[in-house]
Amino acid sequence: MSNPMIPKDRADYSAIVDRPPMKLPGDARIVFWTIVNYEVWDIHKPMARQLLPAPTGAALMPDVVHWGFHEYGMRVGCWRFFDLFKKLGIRPTLSANARICEDYPRVAAQARDDGWEFMGHAYEQGPIHKEPDQAAMINRSMDIMEKFTGKRPVGWLGPGLTQTLETPDLLTAAGVKYIGDWVYDDEPTTIRTTNGPLVTLPYTIELNDIPVMLVQHHNSDYLLNLVKDQFDRLYQESATRPKFCALAIHPYISGQPHRIKYLEQIYDYVNRHDGVLHWNGEQMLEWYQGLNPSS
Repeated sequence: MSNPMIPKDRADYSAIVDRPPMKLPGDARIVFWTIVNYEVWDIHKPMARQLLPAPTGAALMPDVVHWGFHEYGMRVGCWRFFDLFKKLGIRPTLSANARICEDYPRVAAQARDDGWEFMGHAYEQGPIHKEPDQAAMINRSMDIMEKFTGKRPVGWLGPGLTQTLETPDLLTAAGVKYIGDWVYDDEPTTIRTTNGPLVTLPYTIELNDIPVMLVQHHNSDYLLNLVKDQFDRLYQESATRPKFCALAIHPYISGQPHRIKYLEQIYDYVNRHDGVLHWNGEQMLEWYQGLNPSS
C-alpha cells in the first residue's frame, strides 16, 4: 500500500468542549468497559512479557518460565475471571488471539457460551510490525473466530496496541467496525479509512494491569486505587456529558491469587454508583452508530 494516511489524515482535531454532549439510554451516566485479554504465547518466539530479568541481561530462548507464567492464566486465572463476571452478570469484551480457539478450545468455548463479545487481537501474541503479511493475518484471525463462535467479530485491538499506518485500512477491509488502539479521546470517534469509516472506542493504556503490575511493579492493590481515582473523576464529569471508563485485564496478572480480590473490589466500588452501564464494545458501537449513522 503506497502513501498510507498518517493519524492526522484520518482524524480531524476535535476539542471535547466544542462537541455537543451525547446521551446514554435512560438515566445512565457512564459506561464501564471491561476488556479481558486471553492470549497464546508461542514457545518458539520471544515471550510477550517478562517478570524476571533475563540472566546476565541476555534474553534466552526458549523462555519456558515466562511461557509458564502466561500458561497459569489459561489454566487457573481465567476461571477466576469467569466466576467473577458470571456472578456480576457482566459479559465483557474478550480481546482474543484467534489461536486460543485452537490451543485453548476449553477456555474459548467457556467465553463463547457465557456470551462474551469476541474482539480480534491478532492470531497469536506478537507485534503487528513483525507480521510478514498483516492483511492475511487479520483475515485469518477473524475467520477462525467467526467459525468458532458463529459470529464475525466487529472489533479489533492490536497486540500490545501495535498498529502500522496501514492497519485501519486493512481492518475495515476485513469487516472490522471498531478499534481500541486509538487512545486519544474520552469519547468514541470516527476515523477515515480507504474502505469507509472506522469507529474508535475510548480504550486505555494506564488502566491496564500490564503497565501497572509488570512494567511499573506496583503493589497488588494499586490498580484498585488507580481505577477508583479514574472512575471518580469521570463520574463527576458525567453529570454534564456521558463518560467511558475502560479496564484491561489479563488472567496471568489480575487472575493471580494475591490480586483477584482487588479486581473484585473494583466492581464492588463501581456498582455502588447510580447510572453505570457495563457495556461491551459492540454495545458501545451500536449506541454510537445510532447517534451517528454516517459512522
